[in-house]
Formats: sequence, structure tokens, C-alpha cells
Amino acid sequence: MTFVKLFRIASLVEIAVLGMFLVVSTQLTGQRQPAEASTGAMRMGGPFSLVSHEGDRVDNQSLTGRPYVVFFGFTHCPEICPTTLFELTDLMGELGPDADKLEVLFITVDPERDTQDMLAGYMTPFDSRITALRGTAEETEAALAAFSAYAAKVPLEGGQYTMDHTAGVFLMRGDSSFGGILDMHEPRDTRLEKLRRLVSA
Repeated sequence: MTFVKLFRIASLVEIAVLGMFLVVSTQLTGQRQPAEASTGAMRMGGPFSLVSHEGDRVDNQSLTGRPYVVFFGFTHCPEICPTTLFELTDLMGELGPDADKLEVLFITVDPERDTQDMLAGYMTPFDSRITALRGTAEETEAALAAFSAYAAKVPLEGGQYTMDHTAGVFLMRGDSSFGGILDMHEPRDTRLEKLRRLVSA
């Protein structure tokens, strides 16, 4: 068998394995694929309208002109959500006065349990400039779609449940364009630099 034939066979096997992995991965996570525009670019920052833990209506139009970050989570989250909020609090402290130029939004994916009062109490330990937002089930879905984010209820024993959700922090520039993702696994200096670029853009 020639080298060319061997190469073609190896390539076909590799493609087949990759295809099987993608199918299994999608089935295991149940995560929907990010919405894409006709250009193939991921859609970020579409229309949404929610209510803050202080009772104010916040939507994408009211945020126009200011850079902001969005993190999806829920109050019953055992680790990722509070850790991310504490780290955002720390980064905002490091930004100093520049943090006042930034809107930081925590959107609950569990409005069934996360009432306005629940969110108000939950936000107490974090930077007071971080705003928690909630909405109806339909408004929550619209907010998730606006950022091509994912959330799903995961049943637990005893009739309880938890939430599976996108954990990245979305960065939005003042002109409403997408500024990237803040990954809490990145070095702290990298995350801080991303926020500094965001507020100075």
C-alpha cells in the first residue's frame, strides 16, 4: 500500500473519531450551540430586559455607552458562582477608580428560587457596584440567548435541583460590541489587564 493511500486512510479515521467525539460531547453536556450570524460570528449583546436586586429595570439600551461585564449564575450554586463574584470584587478593588466606569452584572439563571429579596441578601458580601438581575422565565431565556449562553435545570434526589450554566464572564464594550471572555482560570494579571482594556476602550 502506498504512502498516499495510508495517509488518506489515517485522515479519514481521524475525521471519523473527531465526529464521534463531537456528537458524544454534545449529548453529554446537553449544551446548545452558540447562535451565529450569517457572517459566522458569535452573537453577543442582543436585547434583554431584567430587574435588579434593588428593583430597577436594566436592559441593553440602558447600558449603551458604558462598558459592562455579565456573569450568569444562581444563589444556590455551591462554589463557582460565589467564587467568581468574590474574584470580581477583588479585581474591581484593584482597578480602583476605573471600576466606577464599569457595570458588573450577575444574572440569575434560577428565577424560580432567586427572588429579588433573595438576591439582595446574597449580594451583601460582594462589591456594592455589582448588580444582580432576574426576570421571568421568558426574560431569562432572552438574556441567555443575547449572549449565546446556556443554562439547564439538573434534577437531584429528594425533588431538589441544581443548575448547569455557562461559567465565563462576558466583556462588553461601551459601543455594545463584544470584548471577549474573562476566564477565572486565567492568571490574575491577565484578567486584570482585560478589564483595564475594557474600561479604556
